[in-house]
Amino acid sequence: MNSYEIKNMIIDTGFQSEEYVTTEFTYNSQTYSVTFQKGDLELMNAWVFKEGSSIPANLSEEMINAIREDVKKRI
Repeated sequence: MNSYEIKNMIIDTGFQSEEYVTTEFTYNSQTYSVTFQKGDLELMNAWVFKEGSSIPANLSEEMINAIREDVKKRI
C-alpha cells in the first residue's frame, strides 16, 4: 500500500450529541476526505476531490483501517 499523508483533522461537536472526526489526506497525488463517528470510528463517508468537485471515494478496507488507526492515535 502506498503511503498517505494526513493534512488536516477536524473534530466536529455540533451535531445533536454526535461527534464526528473528518480527516483530509493525500494519497496517490489526490486529496481525500473521510468522516468517522468519534465514539467508535465507524466510517460515515469518504470523498475524493477531482477537478473542483467531490465524488464518493472507493478506498480499500485496508486503507480505511489504516486511516482509522491513525485517527485513533491522534484523538
